[in-house]
Amino acid sequence: MNIFITGANRGLGLALVQKGIERGDFIFAGVRSAEEAEKGILGDLNKTGQLRIVQVDVADEASVVKAKNEIEKSAGFLDVIINNAGILLESDKSIEELDLNECMKSFDVNTLGPIRVIKHLLPLLEKGSQQSIINISSDAGSISNAYVGNYPYCLSKVALNLLSEKLDLYLKEKEIQVLSIHPGWVRTDMGGEKAAISPETSSEGIYRLIDRSVEVNGEYVFVDYKGQPMKI
Repeated sequence: MNIFITGANRGLGLALVQKGIERGDFIFAGVRSAEEAEKGILGDLNKTGQLRIVQVDVADEASVVKAKNEIEKSAGFLDVIINNAGILLESDKSIEELDLNECMKSFDVNTLGPIRVIKHLLPLLEKGSQQSIINISSDAGSISNAYVGNYPYCLSKVALNLLSEKLDLYLKEKEIQVLSIHPGWVRTDMGGEKAAISPETSSEGIYRLIDRSVEVNGEYVFVDYKGQPMKI
């Protein structure tokens, strides 16, 4: 499979890259700084011949277009898009304290970022086989499980979940799988050291969903990394 992963330089994104290479997939690793990525683990993985580091800022449409052109020139098609890039801002602020500019940044990356990626890369995905769009969401995007605080992140993930539902309806006739996946509480910079799940465990579950080896039976496309339905 040809797979494009955003936010691929660390955490869950990096685990998804590593697992994909282990499986024999070809990975387009989307990162904000290709130069910095070359100095890290992605630089070492680049030597496998199964990886291409692609500079992309999902908050910049011109950057997404440039990435699309690079992927098209290199491979011509994609089988999977994983929208993993995300930011967590203003998490400890009450609504009275919120910086609305920071809130806008959250939506720009967490919700509009995937829209930009899908808008421009969908034509490449349509040329692939057993295609999937995987939007990495969170249980924070559940309205029925709402909690106080963490406003920008939660709201941006609710919007991402609705985007996934709309895409599922739009692409159903083309048999393109669309899932909005809660990856679990993962030990990453965002999840923290006390998180219960390793990035490797979460990534393995996500690939089982990509391969359709796990059946998704929920009413909505919002599921966890094991394929179990999440509460909207």
